[in-house]
Amino acid sequence: MFEGKAGPGLGKHIVLVSGDEEYRSEESLPQLAKILATHHGFRCTVLFAIDRSDGSINPNQRDNIPGLEALATADLMIIFTRFRDLPDDQMRHIVQYVESGRPIIGLRTATHAFDIKEGKTYSKYSWANRTWEGGFGRQVLGETWINHHGQHGKQSTRGIVAPGATGHPVVKGIRDGDIWGPTDVYGVRLPLSGDSQPLILGQVLQGMTASDKPVESKQNDPMMPIAWARTFSSRSGKTARVFTTTMGASQDLASEGLRRLLVNACYWTLGMEDQIPEQAKVEIVGAYEPRPFAHGGFKKGVRPADLAPD
Repeated sequence: MFEGKAGPGLGKHIVLVSGDEEYRSEESLPQLAKILATHHGFRCTVLFAIDRSDGSINPNQRDNIPGLEALATADLMIIFTRFRDLPDDQMRHIVQYVESGRPIIGLRTATHAFDIKEGKTYSKYSWANRTWEGGFGRQVLGETWINHHGQHGKQSTRGIVAPGATGHPVVKGIRDGDIWGPTDVYGVRLPLSGDSQPLILGQVLQGMTASDKPVESKQNDPMMPIAWARTFSSRSGKTARVFTTTMGASQDLASEGLRRLLVNACYWTLGMEDQIPEQAKVEIVGAYEPRPFAHGGFKKGVRPADLAPD
């Protein structure tokens, strides 16, 4: 738990749900929570995939994210999971949140957040579900898993403000090239489903540094959205604001522009866009040395208590 200090977010509770094997959400989400709490006043709870045998953070434990009952008091859920198959008593908290019509932010692999076996209560949330086509990713966030559009681990991503998006609150203070990350662009079907509005396009670069040139191929014609805004109408009849980005890995968060995009998105999804600063404060809080994305690349033996604020 990161208690909010001074800022417009005082009194608002954000729950950040981590659980992916590759992109180090167990590192990026605690840092994002620190930024939101320290600079903007939000109270943040970060949840992790926990090893059932020893209580440590273990992204490879695909069926255990304790503490999801915190969503009952959340004003915003930020989710960064990948192919989770949670038991009903945990999954129901996420489903109840989604159906309540409260706002949602999805990062990177949240487009394929769940892989719940057929016959289970919440299997429709699975990324490849055919009844609720595309599951949580497609129906709620706007897209499910399609493919790697950029070459994974070989081509990085530069953010370009989408045509017509300059005036959107989430893009406030962000210019072409402010966002860069070593993760590649994901494939996204165009046009996006429903009322989705592309905000940032992903320019595929020739290599893995921010100074690399764009590739000269159809990968950039057209460029895929890497961030978009939309609304989702829940069964409760309420309409929620939703923001999704296919960036967000721990190394991506080293980008000041991406941090600003995420902070702006929190304000916008919460209906607080009139309080977004011209240049939202997004300085890194404390030490932050993100590990490279890789399967099995997480730091072993870390417990949630080890990440608690001093």
